[in-house]
Amino acid sequence: MLYLTRNTLTVYCLWTKIKIDKILCKNMEVINMFKVTSTDKAPAAIGPYSQAIEVNGFLFASGQVPINPEVGDVVAEGIVDQTEQVMKNIGAILEVNGLTYTDVVKTTCFLADMGDFATFNEVYAKFFTGKPARSCVAVKTLPKNVLCEVEILAVTKK
Repeated sequence: MLYLTRNTLTVYCLWTKIKIDKILCKNMEVINMFKVTSTDKAPAAIGPYSQAIEVNGFLFASGQVPINPEVGDVVAEGIVDQTEQVMKNIGAILEVNGLTYTDVVKTTCFLADMGDFATFNEVYAKFFTGKPARSCVAVKTLPKNVLCEVEILAVTKK
């Protein structure tokens, strides 16, 4: 749900899988709307959040963990296989939004063990050839005790 207010105009919107870019208000201001991403080619959200939200020319994707969407659970073992599954999940979210890895401008990477950093980087580099800005941190525990999680911010094509 989204409540937008400009002067006295209030717009109430609820969308899934519908793209509405703009609403023109009485005073001719443009309010940019958002689109919720929902695809079965990436893991379903395991909490009260969306796979991704597109707004104002950007796609904000939730962190992707190595859940195989076909079985709904973590199948991959080891940092290489888990990182590859995370990248496939990111690719699915990008694809459903008409984007590619080169449209990504920022990533945030979470590792369960910073000792996996070099190996993670090798797999990561195969997908993010445009070298987006990045943060990478080690965390105590990730959902489902996975080894890595990656969230992205991409520029949408208008």
